[in-house]
Amino acid sequence: MLVAAALCPCPPLLVPEVAAGAAPELDAARTACADALGVLAAARPDLLVVVGPAERSGRGPHPQGTPGSFRGFGVDLDVRLGPGEGAADGRALPPSLAVAAWLLERVGWADAPIEGLGVGEPLAPERCVEAGRGIGARAARVGLLVMGDGSACRTLKAPGYLDERAAPFDAEAARALGSADVPALKALDPGLAHELKASGRAPWQVLAGAAENTALTGTLLYEDAPYGVGYVVAAWS
Repeated sequence: MLVAAALCPCPPLLVPEVAAGAAPELDAARTACADALGVLAAARPDLLVVVGPAERSGRGPHPQGTPGSFRGFGVDLDVRLGPGEGAADGRALPPSLAVAAWLLERVGWADAPIEGLGVGEPLAPERCVEAGRGIGARAARVGLLVMGDGSACRTLKAPGYLDERAAPFDAEAARALGSADVPALKALDPGLAHELKASGRAPWQVLAGAAENTALTGTLLYEDAPYGVGYVVAAWS
């Protein structure tokens, strides 16, 4: 059963070495992520599952110890999803889970075994919910670290340019994430999310499936749109 969740954005810029001189701009987001992970650790889960968006090559399960890297972003920095050697096929973490691994290393996570799951952006809501139900049944006390961004269309200089639908979409997503509103997360429109380049929609709906039949409450810890992309940090417990 799901006992707690931390929800964090997943831009590589969250890693100071990647952000370089712009690192201070996301200091508040980093602090909020650490606070959310503190709530997750306090729930003492038996298993931590990390869920984040992934391209085709990064989808599927990633066992504890799977390595990740920020070399593709010009930084000589490697991470690992907890101790271990990962899978025998040598697969690496997708960027979203590499950011999660960095966050977990930053707080010194050592509270439960870890598994990663990369989720494809096109995955239909019902399949996301089904995947979440399966995760929630994996152990008596399951924790989730859910990585994902809101729209990338909040300003003229945003990656997806300005779209007037972006701010309302992000506001509703932040409200649902901050209040643990499972039905509202299930109702997020995958077509609109795709048009707004919101990478968090599928992971958030996985969370919704895992949180069915629980009585978790949410706390919104951070909400902003630096670089024209919606970032939300929340904790459920």
